[in-house]
Amino acid sequence: MDTVSGDQPVIVVGIDGSSESSSALAWAIEEARLRKARLNIVYAFPALVSFFGTTAHEYYPQVEKDAREQFEAMLAEAPPMDDLEVVHTLVPGNPAEVLIGESEMATLLVVGSRGHGGLRGVLLGSVSTHCAQLAHCPVLVVREEH
Repeated sequence: MDTVSGDQPVIVVGIDGSSESSSALAWAIEEARLRKARLNIVYAFPALVSFFGTTAHEYYPQVEKDAREQFEAMLAEAPPMDDLEVVHTLVPGNPAEVLIGESEMATLLVVGSRGHGGLRGVLLGSVSTHCAQLAHCPVLVVREEH
């Protein structure tokens, strides 16, 4: 992530194409305007990893290309943000880990909640729960249309 310039606040928002993440992005855009903050929109996509812990090089270029196309499609449907300083971060990895890392230089981390809850949420894990527990800044979880 870019270094923070001066005292300008930085809002990090994670998106994944779900309606909840679209709501989180819309909320983060509005908040960035209010705070005169830079907005860092993050999309973490799964990277193929072999049993030896290395990225599967023969598949990775296509996975990255597909992820970039998905990210661009999500951004195309986002509310206007021409008046904001925006950073787009597309990175392979576990979404919770990526967002927690990005939160190190942030004023606020915004994520959507898919609301799995119950046993399914415990078994699958929750990006919003991990972020709320481990982020380096305050976390706002957007649950539904704001």
